Amino acid sequence: MPDGILFVLFIIVAVFAGAIAGYVLKQIFTAKKIRASESLAARIVEESKKEADTIKKEAILQAKENLLKMKADFDAETKEVKSELEGLERRIRSKEENMDKRMDVLSQKESNIENRDKALSQKEQAVEEKHRKLDALAEEQKNKLEKIAGMTPEEAKNILIESMEAEARRDAAVLVRKAEEEAKLTADRKAREIIAYSIQRYAGDYVAERTVSVVNLPSEEMKGRIIGREGRNIRAIEAATGIDLIVDDTPEAVVLSSFDPIRREVARISLERLIQDGRIHPGRIEDIVKKVEKEVEQIIRETGEKASFDCGVHDIHPEIINMLGALKYRTSYSQNVLQHSIDVAYLTGLMAAELKMNIKEAKRAGLLHDIGKAVDHKIEGTHAAIGADFAKRFGENPRIVQAIATHHDDGRNNTLLGVLVQAADTLSAARPGARREMLETYVQRLEELEKIAHSFTGVDRCFAIQAGREIRIMVENEKISDNDAVMLCNDIVKKIENELTYPGQIKVTVIRETRVSNFAK
Repeated sequence: MPDGILFVLFIIVAVFAGAIAGYVLKQIFTAKKIRASESLAARIVEESKKEADTIKKEAILQAKENLLKMKADFDAETKEVKSELEGLERRIRSKEENMDKRMDVLSQKESNIENRDKALSQKEQAVEEKHRKLDALAEEQKNKLEKIAGMTPEEAKNILIESMEAEARRDAAVLVRKAEEEAKLTADRKAREIIAYSIQRYAGDYVAERTVSVVNLPSEEMKGRIIGREGRNIRAIEAATGIDLIVDDTPEAVVLSSFDPIRREVARISLERLIQDGRIHPGRIEDIVKKVEKEVEQIIRETGEKASFDCGVHDIHPEIINMLGALKYRTSYSQNVLQHSIDVAYLTGLMAAELKMNIKEAKRAGLLHDIGKAVDHKIEGTHAAIGADFAKRFGENPRIVQAIATHHDDGRNNTLLGVLVQAADTLSAARPGARREMLETYVQRLEELEKIAHSFTGVDRCFAIQAGREIRIMVENEKISDNDAVMLCNDIVKKIENELTYPGQIKVTVIRETRVSNFAK
């Protein structure tokens, strides 16, 4: 065989042998690897078992710990719930006890209420019986009254309703007036300070005069000469002067009476001059009266000028000057009207100064506010309206006219100047001693005031004070209640208003007191 084939065969054999050897070696290596893998796997399994046992033990321990913890928590919660349940149980027992007590009280009250219901039912029956008797008696009295009065119940009811309505309207008006007066009294503090300051700075005198004049005679024989033969002299004096000459039993005096103070003054001066002259006959009387009239006119004019000069009020019309001077012979409740006007002028000026107003205008309004009184006995109307008309006619400022016209109004539509004049007028007239009245009249008015109060049931004592401007009434505590005291006060006020004549207003105060006494031993 050729070498090449042998070589190929050798190579093939060698390759085959190498392949077999490689396969054998591979099997050997594979078996070794399998054995190593099996050993490793066994070791891993063993370690896994050990680790699993360890994990299992740890889990068991953790589970035991958790179980113990849960048990402790459960025991604590159980204990807390148990304590709460015990507290609830105690409260429930307490409430049950309270409920039992309340049930006992309620049962007792229920029994008391039943007893009261029984008593009330008995009283209701008695009251119903009394009502039936009263209704029958009232019906009987009603029939008798209808027969006596001669009117039906509807007519009597209408009359009663009308009287009650009238009384209610009257009470309402009185309350409104009282409220307004109280509002005026409780005005701004500054106004009170101004008024008080003005009073402190000025205090005037007053002249008390009478409505009659008395002429003193040198002897009783002069009465015959004044009367004259067959009364011709006295008739001549009365005709010339327009007054009444009264010759009575008054020793050495005759009385001149007239509503006109100027006529009375003319007659007084004329009669005094006739007595001094001694020649008393009709011709001489007329001459003397004419001369005296001119002198009195001159006195009036000079008095008016002096008053305006003293007050610092100038440029007044001559007619108003004459009216102002005539106020010298006019009195109001024994207060001289001219002096009163001067007082008002000063007070108005002082208050205007405090309020930074026109002082001259305020004094002018205060001085002229009562000029209507000089002629109000000759002209119809109030002196305020008459004075305002004259002031307007003779060219006075509209503000002055308004103040004169409204110085007695309630002040709702008044100006500030008018309010000042009104306040000054009240101050001048109401101050103590400014106006007087006869002692007998004054005492009689106080007695009548106390008598009216004593005429009511339950009045114990009463005292008229503040010169009759207030009456205080003590009532019997057992007979008069608090509500009765209110009604008693209203009844006394109504009776005073209906039966008594008085200036200004009277305050009625009813006092009811409760006294409790005991002894400390």
